[in-house]
Amino acid sequence: MEITIQPWGIGEDIPYDLLLLADPSKEMVEDYVARGRGYGAYLNGELAGEYVLIDTHPKTVEIVNIAVREDLQGKGIGKMLIENAVEEARRQGAHAVEIGTANSSFPQLKLYQRCGFRIVGVDPGFFIRHYEEVFYEDGIQVQDMVRLRLDLI
Repeated sequence: MEITIQPWGIGEDIPYDLLLLADPSKEMVEDYVARGRGYGAYLNGELAGEYVLIDTHPKTVEIVNIAVREDLQGKGIGKMLIENAVEEARRQGAHAVEIGTANSSFPQLKLYQRCGFRIVGVDPGFFIRHYEEVFYEDGIQVQDMVRLRLDLI
């Protein structure tokens, strides 16, 4: 499986179908896409996954959205995207990469920790405060943001 990862092209359509897999709020997605840098993973020329980086603090970037097409999940593309995001952060001179996910997102928590991220905090009620709709994953209400960090230096 030959995957290439590159920045989204100027004038290229924003892949909302993928972005909304990771974040159900189009309003939130539009906000950070406007402030961030998007990257796509392409398999045989077709978009297979994506991530978005934003600058948050001095020398810190955050992966604010990362998603893989549902039919391609479980094939290592998510790990490739994370590794690429970390390398991109290094190229940009970042000292740390952060990422957040829901309290109910167990596969993502497992992946991020396997990639070297460490849990550094929890933002209780984040999804209740920032999203109008109540949503669930595997029967667990999405409520809290689990924050993770990977130090690069």
